[in-house]
Amino acid sequence: MGELEGKVAVVTGVGRPRGIGRACALKLASMGADIVISDICRRYEGDLAFYNLGDWEQLQAVVREIEAMGRRALACRVDVAKKNEIEQMVNETVDAFGRIDVLVNNAGTGVGVGPILTISEEAWDKTFAVNAKGTFLCCQAVLPGMMERREGKIVNIASTAGLRGSAQYGAYGASKFSVVGMTQIMAAEFSQFNININCVCPAMVETDLGFEEYEFLSFVRGGTPEEARRRIISQIPLGRPAVAADIANVVAFLVSKQSNYMVGQTVAVTGGMEFGAH
Repeated sequence: MGELEGKVAVVTGVGRPRGIGRACALKLASMGADIVISDICRRYEGDLAFYNLGDWEQLQAVVREIEAMGRRALACRVDVAKKNEIEQMVNETVDAFGRIDVLVNNAGTGVGVGPILTISEEAWDKTFAVNAKGTFLCCQAVLPGMMERREGKIVNIASTAGLRGSAQYGAYGASKFSVVGMTQIMAAEFSQFNININCVCPAMVETDLGFEEYEFLSFVRGGTPEEARRRIISQIPLGRPAVAADIANVVAFLVSKQSNYMVGQTVAVTGGMEFGAH
């Protein structure tokens, strides 16, 4: 029997094939949980329409992978910046599976990067609406049920950009600082109900978004994306960037019984990047 046998987990931001969300959903399913996955499944409007987002076909592919593991799965189209869509997902989950035991707030956006003086109001608002407000709204929607059962696990995915301010990370970094702080505030408030709320801060992860970050770094700092990648790797003592499974493994620990005495903690998953290569 798996560690999460009989549990129901919701994972947001699962619509990209190499993403952290997909890796988390599959990992928790392998531990025995039934899984609800979501993504926005539509493009941003206006000047942000260039930004690549998760899609419905990918969500359905993950559903099939989970079902092939013998677990139940449900996919939902959800913009986490919209309270009504989150509430609909929660209602559908409870109708289908009876409750929510685990929430992984993975949905995020990286549109708010670049020099502060060049970030548009639209990009700033979108970044905070998804990364900060979305995390808040998802927690707010699932916490009453967890409080009633006096049990629950929530993991918020932030970033090392939310632990140390870095030039060119503008709204993105500021929004991730918000997620780290929100995790601590919520943990202080809800640990009395036996709800563990913690945060994971990845550094460089080679997802689709990670490779887009190499392009961004090459644009702002010069060189090619591959040269940007090599510069990053040269700073990591382990000698490689993370992959999505590295993050999912930490999330799996934080939603397991082994983390029952952890509340409000921020776990950086960096390969030692903050220490520099030897």
